[in-house]
Amino acid sequence: MNFFPIKEIFYSLQGEGYYCGIPACFIRFEGCDIQCPWCDSKETWIIQKKDFISIKKIITRINSFKGKNIIITGGEPMMWDISPLTKLLKKKGYHIHIETSGSYSIKEKYMDWITISPKKNKLPLIENYNKINELKIIVSDEEDFLFAEEQSTYVKNNNCILLLQPEWNNSIEITPKIISYIKENPKWRISVQIHKILNIP
Repeated sequence: MNFFPIKEIFYSLQGEGYYCGIPACFIRFEGCDIQCPWCDSKETWIIQKKDFISIKKIITRINSFKGKNIIITGGEPMMWDISPLTKLLKKKGYHIHIETSGSYSIKEKYMDWITISPKKNKLPLIENYNKINELKIIVSDEEDFLFAEEQSTYVKNNNCILLLQPEWNNSIEITPKIISYIKENPKWRISVQIHKILNIP
């Protein structure tokens, strides 16, 4: 496929996860069938015909930025076969990250870093856990700790980073609980959204 529904392409800093703080070009896809109530990119849920653009235009826009890190996010980017895009990006020397719910098959051949953030209403495919570098659980209440532990049992890669990230709208209340939980369960790390804390555009 040579055209994709792209909500936005922008250059900023990665705001969360293991690579927090690196400069990166974000490619935000449209389309999501999970639609979490606390999603911070609800504008991506609906696919609009007017937003389909060619791979050539995507790469032309990316070439205007200095950084060599690409973060493909959404929405749910794995709803699409993005391998024609990622193959070309790899040939141009980009380091490619993908952020996904894991509920669609991940074709990882041209990806350098894969983050799964599981959602309860549409769980990841079990086989995807063998491909990931980072498991990121959004924690809104204490029940999410049980969900996090359950999801972590599917991860067989000992080098996979396990992250607990406070849901932004409830971060003041839940963050101290996450800190306490990690102290007792040290396989986990905390992820915070520095782009929101620091108001990074």
